[in-house]
Amino acid sequence: MSHSVFLITPPFTQLNTPYPATAYLKGFLNTKGISAFQADLGIEVTLALFSKQGLQQLFDSIGAEPRAELSENVARIIALQDDYVNTIDAVILFLQGRNPTLAHQISKRDFLPEASRFAQLDDLHWAFGSMGTQDRAKHLATMYLEDLSDLIMECVDPHFGFSRYAEKLSRSANSFDELYDALHEGYTYIDHILTDLLAARMEAVQPSLVAISVPFPGNLYAAFRCGQWIKAHYPQVKIAMGGGFPNTELRSLSDPRVFEFIDFITLDDGEAPMENLFQYLQGQKNIEALKRTFLLQDGAVTYVNNASCHDYKQSQVGTPDYSDLLLDQYVSAIEVVNPMHSLWSDGRWNKLTMAHGCYWGKCTFCDISLDYIRVYEPIAASMLCDRMETIIAQTGQNGFHFVDEAAPPALMRALALEIIRRKLTVTWWTNIRFEKSFTRDLCLLLKASGCIAVSGGLEVASDRLLGLIQKGITVAQVARVNRHFTEAGIMVHAYLMYGFPTQTAQETIDSLEMVRQMFAAGILQSAFWHQFTMTAHSPVGLEPAKFSVQKESEAVGSFANNDIMHIDPTGADHESFSYGLKKSLLNFMHGACLDYPLQKWFDFKVPKTSVAPDFITKALTEEEAGTIKPTSKVVYLGKQPSMEVITKSKKGSTWEVASFTFQNKKEKMNISVPPPQGEWLAGVLAQVAVANPKTYTLQEIKDSYEAAGLEDFELFWDNKPVNTLYRSGLLKL
Repeated sequence: MSHSVFLITPPFTQLNTPYPATAYLKGFLNTKGISAFQADLGIEVTLALFSKQGLQQLFDSIGAEPRAELSENVARIIALQDDYVNTIDAVILFLQGRNPTLAHQISKRDFLPEASRFAQLDDLHWAFGSMGTQDRAKHLATMYLEDLSDLIMECVDPHFGFSRYAEKLSRSANSFDELYDALHEGYTYIDHILTDLLAARMEAVQPSLVAISVPFPGNLYAAFRCGQWIKAHYPQVKIAMGGGFPNTELRSLSDPRVFEFIDFITLDDGEAPMENLFQYLQGQKNIEALKRTFLLQDGAVTYVNNASCHDYKQSQVGTPDYSDLLLDQYVSAIEVVNPMHSLWSDGRWNKLTMAHGCYWGKCTFCDISLDYIRVYEPIAASMLCDRMETIIAQTGQNGFHFVDEAAPPALMRALALEIIRRKLTVTWWTNIRFEKSFTRDLCLLLKASGCIAVSGGLEVASDRLLGLIQKGITVAQVARVNRHFTEAGIMVHAYLMYGFPTQTAQETIDSLEMVRQMFAAGILQSAFWHQFTMTAHSPVGLEPAKFSVQKESEAVGSFANNDIMHIDPTGADHESFSYGLKKSLLNFMHGACLDYPLQKWFDFKVPKTSVAPDFITKALTEEEAGTIKPTSKVVYLGKQPSMEVITKSKKGSTWEVASFTFQNKKEKMNISVPPPQGEWLAGVLAQVAVANPKTYTLQEIKDSYEAAGLEDFELFWDNKPVNTLYRSGLLKL
């Protein structure tokens, strides 16, 4: 069946779940009656390569080539090639979740051939104590695939990588030269597999327009390779490119050679540009109607942006459509045994967005001048839940990863309540800002709705630099928020940054000490260090002098122009800290070496930390400023309790109490209050039950208490026994 548009994600993004851009666009095109077919060529190439036939061909081609000295590791893999060829199909089925009993054999460590990637396992052997058999086997199977990837890189394709391909060719490629030359060399081993799959798809789909999504630098080379092949074999088909990489890197593109491989590049939100481009190609609109689109006119790169055409509201873009994708064939991997860290590579997650853009929009390292971050627009919780239900019905999967820049706390609260009201069973996680709105009770609500993890930017754990970044948080505040999440049973991942302009060696070490203390206190489960990069569309890139740094050159390249090389005259030699920061973190994530002196991670002299050894534990004991206001909502998630009035006696005097029994999934709880308050409390718990569409504020609860002729509301409400009812689901939000 022929489709008008063929949406492609080129290799490689993730192996465990489809990157959502094409599903978003297909969902939008559905609303316009434009037929589209989508393919994730990354997973298709992976499955072709890592199969019995694929590996046999790989070993045959390696054997056929005369080659110089092989490394000892690759010589070992080649010697064991029969073991690889005979186990690969079973391992891939296991990682697809379709052969779970194989875990027992894999875990015994005598089923899979082992090369150099397994050497690191001996250090991690103790970390397996906390892993179940399935996860342990997934981790071992991941090492086995990594060994094969080392073989591919050494013998057939130096650019290979599981979640990135030829990334080096596109990293800060101010000039198109290197990529252009690579595309005019012979096909790599992977290129042959890719273009064979593309040929079969093009034959089946017969599109008039191919739209290639390039989210990351690691997809760029393969995207151009696809474009080049289509131009050679289907010259009448037009090719467009969009996605995260063009949106940030190609905004000042001027090299006409790019258009030998593709016809159009669109920027930012893809819906309106795609619709206009399609109508233009159908002859329904003229060229001036194109929106945020680069093309070649008279040999020159031209940017056309029809300002009168507006972008679609989030409520109008439709529900992401995952049909056509091989949803049951994605491969779950566990590279790092830390359970929070493995969420990115393990399990199938439906991707959705709660809000377009970022509600904070101030961080000075971030591209806040670009529309995809600057234009903030949330979606109503009820519409989000409708979309979730549609996607669950389509994919059969109820895990969701909300891929927001930063999910807004008020919308997370509304979404959680809506999920609970609809009795949806979902598991979800998202990206947040560590802000004080995440109270103990809000975290308990999020957990009750199925939230299992959050990730957020702690960036540089130093209050001076957090101020420069305009993060709007302090380290102590982050610690308290993290404790709320952790105590509610929600895992926390922190994005960390080193090398921010003017950051000193002292601040880098102090930052590491803050992170060490958070792991030691058990309020951080996982983290990742990134080195600061100056980007063209961030406040630092736009006004470097304000941050005491200089650009290395003012020259603008003709291809990618986002990452800017910069000189930081007052800062430390940031590069030198990289290895020690990452090594310490890997150990902290496994609960190891938390008592090591920080000097031990570095092979050069570093300053002693100036952070008090109990800074984080002290921050956790500080009283928090009241976040409960009269306008806070009161919601009861639990089952209605049973109440009886009983008579108690002591030393000859008797009195009555209202005794409540609360049953939840784990335990039974009892509280006793005076009968007049008991009668009122029973009525209020029924009123504020989560199933009721109306929510009541704390002020309204207080008013009803006083209307019942009762006294001292605060004394009753904020103390035991009522204050212990959050364990049964009475929350102040």
